[in-house]
Amino acid sequence: MASASKSPNTSPVVATGQASAPSDELPSLFSSLSTGDEDSALIDELQRISKASPKLVRSSEHKAPADPNILIRSWKMNEFKYYDIPSPFPTLARGLFTQDIADGRKTKHRIVARGYDKFFNIGEVPWTTWASLESHTAAPYTLTLKSNGCIIFIAALTPTQLLVTSKHSLGPSPSATGESHAQVGERWLRKHLADCGKTEEQLARTLWDKNWTAVAELCDDSFEEHVLPYGPEKTGLHLHGLNSCAKHFRTQEQAVVDAFADTWGFIKTPSTVLSSIAEVRAFTDEVGRTGKWNGEALEGFVVRTHVTAPPTRGGKPASASPYPVGASFFFKIKFDEPYMMYRDWREVTKTLLSKGPSPALLPKSKMRRAETKLYVRWICDEMKRDKSQFEEFTKGKGIIATRTRFLAWLESEQGKAAQSVTTGVDETGAKYVDLKEGKVIIVPIAVPGVGKTTVGVALTHLFGFGHVQSDDVQAKKPAPQFIKNVVKALANHRVVIADKNNHLKMHRDQLREAAQQVDPPAHLLAFNWLSGLPQSTIHRICSDRILERGDKHQSLLADTAPRGHEDVLWMFLKQAEEPAEAEADVLVTLNIDEDLEHMLARAVDACVEYLGVERPDQEKIGEALAAARAYEPKRKGNKTKAAAKRQDDKPAKPPRYFGVLAEVGLEGVVGPALAAAPDVPDEARKVWTDITAGDRVAQRPHITIVHSNSLPDEQALWDACMALHTRERPPVLSFRLEALVWNGRIMAAAVSDLAVASDDPGEVDEKAVALVATLPKDLRERLHVTVGTRDKIIQPVEARDLVAKWRRNGAGPGVWSIPLKDVWVKGRLKGLFN
Repeated sequence: MASASKSPNTSPVVATGQASAPSDELPSLFSSLSTGDEDSALIDELQRISKASPKLVRSSEHKAPADPNILIRSWKMNEFKYYDIPSPFPTLARGLFTQDIADGRKTKHRIVARGYDKFFNIGEVPWTTWASLESHTAAPYTLTLKSNGCIIFIAALTPTQLLVTSKHSLGPSPSATGESHAQVGERWLRKHLADCGKTEEQLARTLWDKNWTAVAELCDDSFEEHVLPYGPEKTGLHLHGLNSCAKHFRTQEQAVVDAFADTWGFIKTPSTVLSSIAEVRAFTDEVGRTGKWNGEALEGFVVRTHVTAPPTRGGKPASASPYPVGASFFFKIKFDEPYMMYRDWREVTKTLLSKGPSPALLPKSKMRRAETKLYVRWICDEMKRDKSQFEEFTKGKGIIATRTRFLAWLESEQGKAAQSVTTGVDETGAKYVDLKEGKVIIVPIAVPGVGKTTVGVALTHLFGFGHVQSDDVQAKKPAPQFIKNVVKALANHRVVIADKNNHLKMHRDQLREAAQQVDPPAHLLAFNWLSGLPQSTIHRICSDRILERGDKHQSLLADTAPRGHEDVLWMFLKQAEEPAEAEADVLVTLNIDEDLEHMLARAVDACVEYLGVERPDQEKIGEALAAARAYEPKRKGNKTKAAAKRQDDKPAKPPRYFGVLAEVGLEGVVGPALAAAPDVPDEARKVWTDITAGDRVAQRPHITIVHSNSLPDEQALWDACMALHTRERPPVLSFRLEALVWNGRIMAAAVSDLAVASDDPGEVDEKAVALVATLPKDLRERLHVTVGTRDKIIQPVEARDLVAKWRRNGAGPGVWSIPLKDVWVKGRLKGLFN
């Protein structure tokens, strides 16, 4: 196979169609390939790291859809470790697919498809500060629109066959829940080729001869909606790169990419070329202010350039750039708006759909923007007028269409009139407090793992706030000492972050009392992470983050066998008390399920708005993110290797049963469903009234898969669940709540359509899929979530028999049911103890 051309002709080579090589010719074909020694050595090194540290690098093997005789290996690096300096990886490639080829007694490796190297935001790593970029990159700087979709790689499997993948997977979804990203990408590829009169064989020959991977973005709102909309003319595969299938990152110039798109029917990615870093900075600053480019909203730009020799100081590079001179080099510039505003609209709509169309049911911190106030008023009216138009909303469909209707309404006479009367006080009566003068204590309201310390480190880096951590206090009575440390820090800082979970009202009261003792009294700005998500969702996200941070904590360290950190997290969640508005001068909601970039952006917005600090530029934000990711506490937990080994060797207490922790707020499902059901008798409605009045709604809803009481009859199912449970991250399953079923004692939600969940169905764990696929029929018929019991003496297990009987006989005297429409839920498979 020819190596990638360094100066390719802008007109791609077009091959004539050929028949596929017979399978018995493939070994000869592949063994004759001249694979690069560097490429093969790279895969050997990845295999070595994967065996030594599977948390760092892992791989999975797939049969190539075009020829199942060919096995393709997908490599995936730990996403969080891309930020480590020096890098623990031998390559920064994100998306790497390889093939093992027998070469006598040895095995060599071919890189079949290669994505871009991981690229970073401005300031996020030392080599993407503006000063560093000026020193080690050179013109031209090509800015391409950052597409808002899913990455798709297209490469040559053989000279006549293609391999189409998503970032880490290929082929159909093992869970059979629908098309995978790779399948949809392949479907669009065939359409593009047909539209321009080309064949897959011709494209395969071109990519084979050039040794290229075509990199495209799948943008198809009918398959998967993202934040920004794509009309019919922009739906399909947006080509934005042609990478060499090699260890080192080399990609073609934009003119070559655009010519390739024209020839093969892809959608071209908009771009512009600038001649200096100063121009790049000025241009993107202006676009960031307007939030639009060429009249359209955008997420950001990817800037494509190349590396020049950086200056040296004392014989060492001035920057820590890992790239050699002449290498292709990308960095990105992202804009928070309108992304964050649109995301807020999506979340408030979901809340209003579950709780009812009233602005008073929303967190007041969500109502700061004038645009959001108008959106909430409009969406409430729309729900009252016709709630059926939002039936697909919770499944991720219709989100963009809803937003488009609202934006169109804003341009109407009615919308313009509504804008003219919008005031600084929202419909909930929230009045915004100005904290620009005087002392302020920032009070996190959280549980372990939400990211409060990480955000605190970033804010301290940006604004010079004081930062006092309760985990640093070593005293018999740490709480009073922590308060003293906060007050002491206020003597030297106008703003101090009181870094503690503060999940109890008592803790927040102590801080308020301390604030009142300061002269003049200090204000409280609270960041609340505990609003809006089911406890099981918070537990899953925070547990994963505690695992990811490893030993970067003073006391709470992750363990994979007894999972003590998970028990601690449940304790915090059970104890947590939602804050009242009066507990702080300003209460700001932060979203646990957002990544660090967006979480920090919300915190920065609040600091700018309420504290009056100057808004930092993109470079400073990037540097703050880097500081937060690199942070390690001065004092770490003292779990020695010997202690860790004893803990891991200690037999873990066996679970009582295995179940799926349903990430759902039951009251938000049951209440609206009953309210919308006209034929439910008063006697039946009273059951739900009694359950809620007695605080009998299940706090940790789950689906029981297998119970220890059923052993040894269901030993095989128990063992399969145990194998998945003991993994560092057990699988997440999805399912549908089909109907509410209840009698005078207990209420349940019948479950159907159980499957393995994944962001990309092609990445599904096959062992988890096998477990779901082999569940016995009688078990499937009794799958349910217990909603609640009317009295504490009633055993929740009664719901199992109730649902099984309902499936056989339907509703009857004393047994009621109502269907639930499109209530899709997910949850992690876990070993449970109570």
